[in-house]
Amino acid sequence: MQLKLNEYITVNGEVLLYCGQPDLSRLEDLSKSEGDLWHSGLQQGLRNAFPEVIYQSSVQFWYIKDFENLSDCISWRCNPEAFVVRKAVWEQLGGFDSEYGNPLVAAFDFSYRLLRYLGGIPKHIDDLFPANLYLQPTLSAYDRYQFFKKNFKTSHSVFMLFRCGLWNPKEVYAFWKTRNFKVKSIRQGIPARPLAKLKEYPSVSYIIPTMMRQDFTRNLLDDLSKQSVLPTEVIVIDATPNLDVAVAYPQENYPFKLIAKQQQSKGSCRARNEAIDLCTGEYIIFGDDDIRIPNTFIESHLSFLKTYGAEACNGLDIRADHQQQDLHDLEQKLQKYEQENGVRAGATSCFSNANSCVLRAVVNRLGGNDVNFDGGYGEDSDFGFSITKLGISVLHNPFAVNLHLKPPQGGYRYWGLQAKKSGKARKAQPWELGKPVGRIKPVPSPTIMYGIVKQFSATELREYKIKYMVHYLISGNKLKFPLRVLNLPYKFLQFKESLYYANRLAERKTN
Repeated sequence: MQLKLNEYITVNGEVLLYCGQPDLSRLEDLSKSEGDLWHSGLQQGLRNAFPEVIYQSSVQFWYIKDFENLSDCISWRCNPEAFVVRKAVWEQLGGFDSEYGNPLVAAFDFSYRLLRYLGGIPKHIDDLFPANLYLQPTLSAYDRYQFFKKNFKTSHSVFMLFRCGLWNPKEVYAFWKTRNFKVKSIRQGIPARPLAKLKEYPSVSYIIPTMMRQDFTRNLLDDLSKQSVLPTEVIVIDATPNLDVAVAYPQENYPFKLIAKQQQSKGSCRARNEAIDLCTGEYIIFGDDDIRIPNTFIESHLSFLKTYGAEACNGLDIRADHQQQDLHDLEQKLQKYEQENGVRAGATSCFSNANSCVLRAVVNRLGGNDVNFDGGYGEDSDFGFSITKLGISVLHNPFAVNLHLKPPQGGYRYWGLQAKKSGKARKAQPWELGKPVGRIKPVPSPTIMYGIVKQFSATELREYKIKYMVHYLISGNKLKFPLRVLNLPYKFLQFKESLYYANRLAERKTN
């Protein structure tokens, strides 16, 4: 495909390339945003084109389906005849892959890889291009398998063949014909932009929910007291029973306003919501109690958001080998991480309450954390995905780094661990809503299932179920495959039980 690319030079001297007829008056502002590629594909017939990509990742990737009712949002369904891209990004990635015979698949491949693997951000912008440039997206079976072979492990192509019909000659032939394509390298990613120096810093509220981990929390408070940019306030919500928080966290020890409150409710989501209600800062940083942070941590979050013109980001979470490690160990681990992965930003498809920074106005729009996740898992991803569905890009910030100690004792998982017990020794879980688990243990976690029911469609839930069961059958010791086949009906019952609790949570009003 011969592309005719024109140049637009911004006032800062950056070169943007464009194909088609964009509204040139908007390019200056777009160049200052977090995006790297812009198009109007969702207005031009490309919304949710290539639905078979769901066979690779049904609910684990936020951007499988396009968002509804958003004029500005992340989308990789780019029109090959109408787009704008940063010249540096285009040249570094080598443009569209010439091996694709279909230019539409080449454009999808470029923008999908940019988003998922390479640290770049493709965005749909309403009316950037004329909406009357309407396409009828047509992808052959060969196009689909070629895309899969170049972007995913072969097992995903096999799964798509299974879902699209092993009995279909066209599918079988396309799968065979693309057998020699290999997964492309993802090492040549887009480096993160240099952080801008800020002349003044906005106010920051730092939230720490904790339980039975006072020593770890005090270590984090000490790290916060050494920040190059101090938080305006730190809010500690401690759920430890019978604790005098004023004694545990004396205000006079710290150079910022410290609000320490004993939690009366149960659950980390409720704890964060209690803290959010007390926040006054322009930004909120969410942190776990078992992390250590270097003295540039807060400054890195604020500078990153300013550099990208963004409102929400995740920091880089580095797992410790054991809970005695400290910031010296973090330096060594970070050097190794950067050597292996580079320093990339881009849009994330996950969220971490251990290390994230969000404009408080955005948090208030969401109304805080969904308390239906208390006692289980999945609240982080739900919070981040909910931000994304507002049309706000959640970015990965490689500069704001923490060391996650993950001690085996204490913390809010104390309640969640009860779910693994049975009989009289088991304490009631919040997600049970007064109906204790019986003889069939719900698997996956009901709160994980609730997140899927809440955020995804029935089609995506069905694909998740199919892939979950297939993965159960084919993973593990091959000699035990017959036993897994015999156990499959019970797995279906467990899945059904999990879905039952998830649907009850979905019906509950949490306000």
